[in-house]
Order: sequence, then C-alpha cells, then structure tokens
Amino acid sequence: MSIKFEQVGYTYSPGSPLEKKGLEDVNFELKTGSFTAIIGHTGSGKSTLMQHFNALLKPTEGKIKIANTTITPATTNKDLKELRRHVSLVFQFPEAQLFESTVLDDIAFGPKNFGYSPEEAKKSAKIWLRKVGLPDYIAQRSPFELSGGQMRRVAIAGVMAYEPDILCLDEPAAGLDPRARKQMMHLFAQYQQEGHTVILVTHNMDDVADYADDVLVMEHGKMIKHDCPAKIFQDRTWLKKHHLEEPKASLFASRLNNFNFVQPPLTEKKLVEEIEQNLRG
Repeated sequence: MSIKFEQVGYTYSPGSPLEKKGLEDVNFELKTGSFTAIIGHTGSGKSTLMQHFNALLKPTEGKIKIANTTITPATTNKDLKELRRHVSLVFQFPEAQLFESTVLDDIAFGPKNFGYSPEEAKKSAKIWLRKVGLPDYIAQRSPFELSGGQMRRVAIAGVMAYEPDILCLDEPAAGLDPRARKQMMHLFAQYQQEGHTVILVTHNMDDVADYADDVLVMEHGKMIKHDCPAKIFQDRTWLKKHHLEEPKASLFASRLNNFNFVQPPLTEKKLVEEIEQNLRG
C-alpha cells in the first residue's frame, strides 16, 4: 500500500509560548514494497515525520493517505486502530517498552492485540524469537534478565510478530555492536524483500547505501530532496552544504589517485568491482 503526504505541516504546542514548527509543507509519495531511508542532521524533523506514519502525531496542516486511511488534523484516535494494524513503529531504544513477565509473552502481545488467537500469537512469537537471532531457551525468561542487545531484539520481534505491511524504524540499531547491527539490518532488508514496505530513520549513510532504494532528506522540518541513493550521494558539494556525510566506500574512492569512477561507488562491493575494473584497464 502506497503512502502519500500532501502539504503536511506539524506545529508543537500551537498557540503557546513554546510553539515550534516541526514539519512544513511536506509532500511525497512512497511506493509499496520500497525501502526508504529518512536522513538529515539532528533536529531536521526526521523523528517528527516518522511519528506521522502511524499517527502517533497527527498533522496540524495537510493530509496523509496510508493503509486505506486518510489522516487530517480532525482525525480522532478511535479511527486509528486499523491503521496501526498495518503500520508499526520501532522507536530508538525500543527495549524501554518491554513490560511482560516473559520474553514469549512480550513478543506475543502485539499479535494478540491485533486479533491473533492466543495459540496463533504464541506460534508467531516463537517464529520471530528465532528470526531475530535469539535461542528458544530464553522464551520463558524475564526480558529484564537479558543483555541490552537481547532486549532490543525482543522488542523488535514484538513489533514484527504481527507482520505489519509497513515497518517504520527510528534508529533501531543505535548502540548495537557492528555484528548485531548487521544482523538487524539484514533482517529488515529480508522483510522488505518479502513484500513489505520499510521506512528507516538513520544517521548511518552506509546503511542507506547498502539497503535503501529511496531516500528522503529533511532539513529544518522541510523535505529538501527525494531521490534514489545514487542521485542523493553524487554531489559532494551539496552533501557538505547540508551537513550530510557520504558512505565510507565513496569517501574512500574519492581519495584514490589514478582511478576513474563514472559515479562514486556507494557500497563496499561496488568499490571492489570498480577498482578491479580500473586495474584491468
């Protein structure tokens, strides 16, 4: 299911001394089954935008069309359960939301909340326990006895266990070691390849290059660019102007003398291929 934002604006604490513009005149459409990265410097509006996908925040201007639901400033919370069945959000440090007495119960909570029978919820929880790389024996343990990385996996499994059509991820791999980060990103990429839409807020440009096929760039609450990664990263001057890094592979390529690259290689795999081609002449 596609996602469309039309002239969306959001104001924090309107009419008060703390009034602040969070989003301004945001317009875009995302295709079903895409992997979209949302990037921008701190305070650019990435997380504010992300919270509009399942209406944790509702626009103060404009409208959003998603999952057969139109969200406007007049939309009430009672109209949103069906939307949230289709669109789920993983916050940064989602382990803070764990609350059940066992790991299995925590993962099963989401499916039960969205209509799974207890047996179906338990079955799904066991499947996703394994998918996030956790052993079966911890299923009956308290989630609060686990390591921080394991708690993160449990929380992510709980969101993915009812298999929402659209998975929104706000820096889900923050604080994980490189191996765990790679495992989680591979899981999200696989989820997209199975036909779901994935939306990722990240500061990691390597993740954008490796996994995304679509990129939104935010700055001061406005969307300043919407394009594929190759187009986003091709202009180093533009990236520097907007305080954005580039992927390590293209940065490394820019420092190589006597190599000709038609376009900056964005991934490690592409960098190696380009170097081998240059060496062959």
